[in-house]
Amino acid sequence: MNVKRTTSHTRRADVPYDTQDRTATLKFWKRATKHTGVQELRAKRGRPTKAIEERKEQIALRVDRDVLEWYRAQGSKWQTRMNAVLKAYRDATV
Repeated sequence: MNVKRTTSHTRRADVPYDTQDRTATLKFWKRATKHTGVQELRAKRGRPTKAIEERKEQIALRVDRDVLEWYRAQGSKWQTRMNAVLKAYRDATV
């Protein structure tokens, strides 16, 4: 059955044309302004892209459980702090 059953409580769409009339539908949408700039809108979504040298790389790292628990107990952004400690060690040993 392709007939949609409706009740008296079903809300009807407020459409300025007869949706069953194809010519009325096409006439209405012919006057519509085409949206340009979809690519620009999509490019703005999410986090901004970083330069290649600023990007982080995901790795699998095995750490002792007590070390990991200590970092997590410090609160949010524990991975950022762990990264800062590794950078400080790298800079101190160079």
